[in-house]
Amino acid sequence: MNITLKLYAALGEILPPEAQANAVKVDVSDDATINDVLTSHQVPLGRCHRIMINGHQHDRNALSSTKLAGGDTLAVWPPAG
Repeated sequence: MNITLKLYAALGEILPPEAQANAVKVDVSDDATINDVLTSHQVPLGRCHRIMINGHQHDRNALSSTKLAGGDTLAVWPPAG
């Protein structure tokens, strides 16, 4: 299935060159969790401060248990300042 991964601020440097406007479409397994996606794209979990799925804030303590659905947008911000 496909989702959109958005990484902001310094995390945006992790995205591949084809990313546009801090976003890239990625193909993930049907049972992919937030943790699976971030780990497979080498996003350091310790630098993930604000995590949103489809515009809704997500609990950082449930990264390994929250499964994504096709078409979801996963957006991540590092800590500010």
